[in-house]
Amino acid sequence: MRFKLGLTGSIGMGKSTTAKMFADAGCVVWDADAAVHRLYSAGGAAVAPLGALFPHAIKDGAVSRTALREIIAANTSALSEIETVVHPLVQKDRETFIAEHPDAIGVFDIPLLFETGGDAAMDATVCVNVPHETQLARVLARGSMTAENLTRILERQMPNKEKCARATYVIETDTLEHARAQVQTVLKDIEQRGHHA
Repeated sequence: MRFKLGLTGSIGMGKSTTAKMFADAGCVVWDADAAVHRLYSAGGAAVAPLGALFPHAIKDGAVSRTALREIIAANTSALSEIETVVHPLVQKDRETFIAEHPDAIGVFDIPLLFETGGDAAMDATVCVNVPHETQLARVLARGSMTAENLTRILERQMPNKEKCARATYVIETDTLEHARAQVQTVLKDIEQRGHHA
């Protein structure tokens, strides 16, 4: 892969939409959440090892995220046991993806990019951003989360302001047109870096 760009940002900041803009511009996109979904689905690589640890987490041959959440809530050490199994499998999935796209610019959609130290494996990073009021409105508009739930999630993550300060690029996703223009700017810059490398 000729360039690896890590894409991150808090919930409701427009990360998935921005990832799609990079894809539309010709990049290949690897999505960490989608990788976990593959690993957890029937026949996925995480089913057997997680089933060995927590047999009642397996429903219909797949890992049940609901059951995992209940296990984590009841057992303080469960999360680290689950991560010990899942993180290396996610890493392997990502390495396979990199090997399959030798000439591409790859965008790696990783919600906890900085928290997990994943930025060290990237050539550059981009963080999406909007004001907190916009973020709150977007998340609540989905209808699946309350303001309290959002606060709880954000408390466990690095503040978006800090992610933006650490990122190579920041994309403001206030409007689709503005975000798309910034995606093009980032890609132009990456192409220029490539010529100077």
